[in-house]
Amino acid sequence: MPAKTKFEIKEGPATREAFGRALVELGHENKDIVVCDADLAKSTMTVYFQKEFPDRFISCGIAEANMVGIGAGLAYSGKIPFVSSFSAFVINKGYEQLRAAVAYPHANVKVVGTHSGISIGEDGPSQMSIEETSLACSLPGFIVMSPADEASAKALVRAAAAHVGPVFIRTGRLKAPTIYSADQKFEIGKAIEVAEGTDVAIIANGLMVAQALLAADTLEGEGISARVIDMHTVKPLDRDAIRRAAETGAIVVAEEHLATAGMGVRVAQVVAETHPCAMEFVGLQDSFAESGQPQELLEKYGLMACNIVDAVRKVVARKR
Repeated sequence: MPAKTKFEIKEGPATREAFGRALVELGHENKDIVVCDADLAKSTMTVYFQKEFPDRFISCGIAEANMVGIGAGLAYSGKIPFVSSFSAFVINKGYEQLRAAVAYPHANVKVVGTHSGISIGEDGPSQMSIEETSLACSLPGFIVMSPADEASAKALVRAAAAHVGPVFIRTGRLKAPTIYSADQKFEIGKAIEVAEGTDVAIIANGLMVAQALLAADTLEGEGISARVIDMHTVKPLDRDAIRRAAETGAIVVAEEHLATAGMGVRVAQVVAETHPCAMEFVGLQDSFAESGQPQELLEKYGLMACNIVDAVRKVVARKR
């Protein structure tokens, strides 16, 4: 088996930053792109769009539910609205409106949550969104995506704008390691195999893709060939990629989200339906996190490459 190229952490901008830059590019290309924000433009990075297109930017104040309703109205009027706030706020405070005003009529609204997961660090559990993938996936007709780096965030924001229908994109505050080149192609619902492997498949998204690649390097030294799959679209899942992953006989799912309610649960459903195999799950367990330094939190709550390695060892042992 040929040796893999070792993955090295090369820090890039946060996916929220890439989202903000992509919005400006889209704004120049399409006059129907409009943006709504809930008094957090400097944090969500919609401030870039606000400065460039002030007449197409609506500051809704600290009123996320109202912001979602405004976004829906703009969509009904033929615009392509991006509504944005911290994930914990736009999903939880705006859920009823997302359900009734966006999902039910299949309105063409793009919802972008920033500061997702526990890697926001010192802001603490009130602003950490650890359940939004589950909530967004439960909205009928919604596309749900979680980019891993700058290139994927920009590409998926563009894909969201081109898609007709509601979309939720999960972005983060922490600077993201670079995974992809700027010319990498992305398609809604099509996972990307970022590392080949035959003994086990690690399915990850967001910040956990980089950790999965680091884990694959460690596992190679132990004689375990690990495939790494970036499941950037959580809904709809790439069922074929999951079926092929299950043919290795072992899958580990890694996500910066509640393990009991996120991507792993959805992947397990597909595995059960297509090709049952041994599985393990790396994610936040049935608890909230706490305030602290991002790296310390990721280590404490088991969201590092070493935790993925441990899970792979367990699942490969069960497979054998």
